[in-house]
Amino acid sequence: MYLQEFIIGIFTKVRKYILKVTVITVVYNANRFLEKCILSVLGQQGVDFEYIVIDGGSQDGSLTILEKYQSHFSYFISEPDNGMYDALNKGIRQATGDIIGILNADDMFANPQVLAAVVEYFSSHDVDAIYGNLNYIEPESERVVRKWISRPFDRTNFNRGWMPAHPTFYMKREKFFEHGLYSLDYGSAADYEFMLRYLYTHQIKAGFLEKLMVNMRLGGMSNASFKHRKQAFLNDLKAVKLHKLPFPWSTIIWKKISKVSQYLT
Repeated sequence: MYLQEFIIGIFTKVRKYILKVTVITVVYNANRFLEKCILSVLGQQGVDFEYIVIDGGSQDGSLTILEKYQSHFSYFISEPDNGMYDALNKGIRQATGDIIGILNADDMFANPQVLAAVVEYFSSHDVDAIYGNLNYIEPESERVVRKWISRPFDRTNFNRGWMPAHPTFYMKREKFFEHGLYSLDYGSAADYEFMLRYLYTHQIKAGFLEKLMVNMRLGGMSNASFKHRKQAFLNDLKAVKLHKLPFPWSTIIWKKISKVSQYLT
């Protein structure tokens, strides 16, 4: 009797860590911080994971860095694509992990236990996806500028402009194919539309991992200029209307205003 309980206890502890994670990094002319990104993935401890890297045909020396670490990649390809989300879709189709997440080429995991924490949460909670906290950092100094502190999942928060931090979002692989991959019709808002589709419209089960997961360097294609910011606003609005949120304009305005609180935490 005691032996049986002991074996069950050991199996339960081991089971928490048998889930395999796929991390996908999309690269295009990202040589400045790419190596730090790669090392933060390869340095993850206590977890079974694979690393998929999709390069869009970089011309800035990124390929030299990627070739240096290519033996550590489960899948790697360098070819022209139709942007970040097209490349992400390529990576998702190649994934064999039970859980899939992304790490942008400029960003880093916050510590070596991030993926282990992801696996432990999935193993101990009945969820389809999880998300956590994120810091925005200065590109060179890595000084923390803003903190994206999230909250326990509540679908109605989308009406007030909320969304999880996309780089902290991990979802079961099979779920990606239930309601479609990233749409290429929303530009830099493709991640927002994806979140709305899965979390708001189809209401998959999501959990909040209350940990700092990613250090994200400031920048990004939606913040480059007034023209890009205007287009990002219109793409956000298009996504909100598609998923029939009750007050589209106020939702997007609140989405912008909510960023102010990230400077105050």
